[in-house]
Amino acid sequence: MGLAEALSRANNGDYVGVQCDLKLRSMSISRRGRDAPRSKLEPDGRSDLSVESLGEVAQDNEAVAQAVHHAHHRSAFGKRLADHDLMQNVLADLALEVEASVALTFRIARSYDEGHNDPAAKRLSRLAVAVGKYSSNKRIIPVIGEALECHGGAGYVEEGPMPWLYREAPLNGIWEGSGNVICLDVLRALKRDPDSVPLLLNEIGAARGANRHLDATLQLLETELRSPEGAEARARHLTELLAKALQASLLIQHASNPIADAFCESRLGGRWGSAFGTLQDPSVFPTLIERARPQS
Repeated sequence: MGLAEALSRANNGDYVGVQCDLKLRSMSISRRGRDAPRSKLEPDGRSDLSVESLGEVAQDNEAVAQAVHHAHHRSAFGKRLADHDLMQNVLADLALEVEASVALTFRIARSYDEGHNDPAAKRLSRLAVAVGKYSSNKRIIPVIGEALECHGGAGYVEEGPMPWLYREAPLNGIWEGSGNVICLDVLRALKRDPDSVPLLLNEIGAARGANRHLDATLQLLETELRSPEGAEARARHLTELLAKALQASLLIQHASNPIADAFCESRLGGRWGSAFGTLQDPSVFPTLIERARPQS
């Protein structure tokens, strides 16, 4: 067997994650019998790949950090962008999204690590990985789009990092599995391992009683998970709700009260618009923005 040709190609202007096509000459393939082991990803292997795919959270974090940094060094209408109330709302809302995504990603990673010795953690990881993957794939596009907009025209030119981040954002929902495929994977995990449902609800319920919006969402989830009729049509709604509830529970347990309250009020309580920059409590803005600001 010999290497006939190797062609590297960039996708949509991406010269960082370049692919390579190999053309092999005189390659022989041994036929496998019906009873021979099949070449496929085992559940653990699939989990490995899925955990790695959660790296898009790092892209979110980078994009928001770039936006916060730019807003602190660019002036318009007589003062820095970061000093305008409306821009503070946008930056804080973006930072809140990153806070929730990071919290969920680290919790998934922990359950994955514990799953090597703990069967319950392994089952939780199997379901939580798919939920987190769907959430991060769907949220990365609007997050990076808004962060790019904070830069104005400077975010659109190739001299900076934002165009690359923007081009990469949709790839996560293609390369790592489309939204429909991931949601079907969630349904499959629920069907194959019904005992994972109470594990997930207990994980969310660890913060029960701390916030009325989370309590209401948890009650809704308990009803939704007991209703198999039309599950496939509702799969996106269910998966998104699971992700938000997990994020809210984790923020309540591990973040400051203002941050957790802002997330629950906006993402679960309905006091949030269709775009970033619609948070209702300005008092949380400085805390979120400072946490997202790059430290020298």
